[in-house]
Amino acid sequence: MKQPFTKWTFAAVAATALSLPLANAAFAATPVQSQPQMLAANEKVDQAEEAVSDTWITSKVKSSFLADDSISGLDIKVETNKGVVSLSGVVPSDAERDLAVQKAKTIKGVKAVSADGLKSTE
Repeated sequence: MKQPFTKWTFAAVAATALSLPLANAAFAATPVQSQPQMLAANEKVDQAEEAVSDTWITSKVKSSFLADDSISGLDIKVETNKGVVSLSGVVPSDAERDLAVQKAKTIKGVKAVSADGLKSTE
């Protein structure tokens, strides 16, 4: 049993050793294009960070509404795009609408608040 294992091991090592020069030649033949790839990677990272930031802002605004007893947090829809928070839905009063806008503006990362879609029943 020991001999077949040794033969197999030797064959695997030999095959690997023989293939290394071929692998280096294949990689050396490909042109290096690090600049476009690097720019594409940076762009993707920026897009991911922006998406995470918008998602974080939306979650933070929504949770602050839900934690405040004077705001109907379940009745207000929150969306964020590039730091601009959009509020929509129906609240019982203009005072609650104004409070929701004011509270959303205090969240870190919020650049502006649009409450055109947030209506009051008054």
